[in-house]
Amino acid sequence: MSKVTVVGAGNVGATVANVLAHKDFLKEVVLLDIVGDLARGKALDSWQQAPIDYYSTKLIGSDNYADTAGSDVVVITAGIPRKPGMSRDDLISTNAKIVASVTKAILEHSPDPIIIVVSNPLDVMTYAAHQVSGLSDKRVFGMAGILDTARYRAFLATALQVSPKDIQAILMGGHGDTMVPLPRYTTVSGIPVTEMIDSEQLDAIVQRTKTGGGELVKLMGTSAWYAPGAAAAQMVEAIVRDENRIFPCCVKLTGQYGMKDVFLGVPVKLGARGIEEVIELKLNEEEMNLLRESEGHVRQVMQVFDSMEV
Repeated sequence: MSKVTVVGAGNVGATVANVLAHKDFLKEVVLLDIVGDLARGKALDSWQQAPIDYYSTKLIGSDNYADTAGSDVVVITAGIPRKPGMSRDDLISTNAKIVASVTKAILEHSPDPIIIVVSNPLDVMTYAAHQVSGLSDKRVFGMAGILDTARYRAFLATALQVSPKDIQAILMGGHGDTMVPLPRYTTVSGIPVTEMIDSEQLDAIVQRTKTGGGELVKLMGTSAWYAPGAAAAQMVEAIVRDENRIFPCCVKLTGQYGMKDVFLGVPVKLGARGIEEVIELKLNEEEMNLLRESEGHVRQVMQVFDSMEV
C-alpha cells in the first residue's frame, strides 16, 4: 500500500485528497498546508466521511513536512489561485517561489518521489519543480491535459447529447489559450467526432475548451477545483496501480516532435515509474504549426522563470 502527499489544502488539494480516499487503494494520504489547522480540519472531515462512503484510506492533515516522509507520490497544488482578469502567466513570480520551496522541503523527507505539479502557470511550474528537484524528467510532470481534455469531452457530450463516458480525445500543448485540441483524434465510441457534429459547432467547442479555465474563473471568482482535483487523482491512481494509462501530461520533451528542453503537454504512458513512454503522434502540418506556436509561448514563460533565479 502506498503513501501519497498532497501539498496545499485549498479547494484543489482537498479535492485530490478526498477523491483519492474514496478510491480506497492507498494506505495513507497526507494533506499538508502552511495553515495547519485548515489541513487538519479538511483531513478530519474526509476521515469522518469514510464510514458513510465506505473507505479505509487514512487521511492526515499537517503543516509539518516530517509527516510526509516516505511518500511515493507527491501532488503539488500549493500557490495562489487565479483571480478574474489575471492570466496564468501573472502568477509566475509568487507561485514559482512557492513550488520551489515546497519541492525542496518534500525532498528532505522523501528522496525519490514521483511529483505531479498542479500549480499554475502549469507548464513553467512543472519546469520549476524539475529544476529544483534534480529528479529524472520521468518523475516530475504536470497535470493539465487530462483536465483540458475532460472539459473538451464534457462540452462535446452536451452538444451531442451523449454520455461523456463514450467520448475519447487527445489534446496537446501548453495549459492555456495556446493549447491544441485535436478533433482528428476525437471519437465517440470509435466514431470520428467529425461525422457527428458540423465543423462550426466543433470549432466553437474547441475555442471554449481553450478558455475553459477562464470561463470558470469569471463564474466563480476563483479557479476550478472538482475537475482539476479528480484529474490529478486519476494520475496518482495510474501510477500507484501501474496501469500504463495513456494520458496527455505536461512533460519535458527531449527531441520528440522536434522539440527539446521544453515542458509541454503530450500523450504519455503513465505507470509505476512515472512517464513510461512519450507517445509521438503523426501530426499534420496544421496541427504541428499550432503545437510550435504553443511551444513558443511556453518557452517565453520559462525564460521569465530563468531570469528570476529562484
